[in-house]
Amino acid sequence: MSIIIKKKNDDVFIVTVSRNTSTIHQVIVSDDIHLKLTDNLITKEVLVKYSFEFLLDREPNTSILRSFEISEISRYFSEYEDKVNSWCYEL
Repeated sequence: MSIIIKKKNDDVFIVTVSRNTSTIHQVIVSDDIHLKLTDNLITKEVLVKYSFEFLLDREPNTSILRSFEISEISRYFSEYEDKVNSWCYEL
């Protein structure tokens, strides 16, 4: 499996996940949510990569939304924000 992240602009990332099937996702990470989730301890790109690893541990890439704001993950997985926060402080 591979996760390739390309920065489209400061807030938008295109993520390609290659597993049995390849999928492409557009992820929006605003400055506010980036600060809230990470206290700016990691870059947005690292947050996106971690978030996809988090998601892929829980569902196949074909089930991940094709376009979403990163904070939407916590609507589906309530533990997401706590996991990100603790992960940032473990680094």
